[in-house]
Amino acid sequence: MAETRSVLITGAASGIGLAIAREFANRGHRLLLTDVNENIHAIAQGLSADDAPCHAYVADLADEQAVLELAAHAKERLSGCDILINSAGISPKSRGEAAQPTDIPLAEWRQVLEINLTTPFILCRELIASMRARRFGRIINIASRAGRTYVAPTGAHYAASKAGLLGMTRQFAGIYAPFGITANCIAPGRIETPLSSLSSAAIIEHAKTGIPAQRLGKTEEIACVAYFLASESAAYITGTCIDVNGGAFMA
Repeated sequence: MAETRSVLITGAASGIGLAIAREFANRGHRLLLTDVNENIHAIAQGLSADDAPCHAYVADLADEQAVLELAAHAKERLSGCDILINSAGISPKSRGEAAQPTDIPLAEWRQVLEINLTTPFILCRELIASMRARRFGRIINIASRAGRTYVAPTGAHYAASKAGLLGMTRQFAGIYAPFGITANCIAPGRIETPLSSLSSAAIIEHAKTGIPAQRLGKTEEIACVAYFLASESAAYITGTCIDVNGGAFMA
C-alpha cells in the first residue's frame, strides 16, 4: 500500500488473525487488534513501532454491546477505520468431531452465528461511514471452504455462518463500491491453526488425502492474500471470494 492505513483485526491473538496482524505490522500500518484473550495486549506491544503503533482491545464478540463498544473504540483510537478484517470465529467440536445437526443445542447455534456472522455485520455497519467519508475502505471477511461447499467434519452452524458471511459481503460490496470501498472474502481450506487442531488427528490426516497440494495451509499464506486485497492493486476486486485451500475445492 502506498500510504499508512488504519486497520482493525478481530481474532488477532492466534491463528489466521495473528498472521494477518504480523503482515500488516511488518508493512508499517496502524493497528487495533482485538480478541477475547488477554494475551492480545502482549501481542500488540510486540508488534508496535513508534511510527506504526499497534493497540489492543479485549472484547467478547458474542456480546452485542461489547462489539458496539469495540466499534466506538476503533473510531476514537484510529479516527475511523480504513481496513476492517473480520477474522474471529468459532467452530465447536466434541471429542474432535463436529456435532450432527440434530445434536446442536440452540444456544450453541446462536453463539456461533453471533460471533461468526452478526459481529462482522455490526462492525461493517458501524465503521462503513468513516470509509465512505474518506472514499477508501477495505472489508475483508475470513469465511471458510465450509461456507462454499459441503465439508463433512464441519458443524451445520459453522457452515451456515460462513455461507451467510459470503452473502453479506456481496451486499456491502455492491452498495458501497461507488465510494471506493471494496468488500471481499477469503475462504481458507484446512489451515494449521489452533481452531483446526480441535479436529481429531484422524480427521486431519484424512483431510490431507483430499487436498491436491497434500498438505495443510499456513496462516501466512492467508495473510498475504489479505494484504493484497487491502492494497490499491486490488481496488477493482470486490464482492468476490478467494479460495485458499491447496486445490481441495475448485469453484
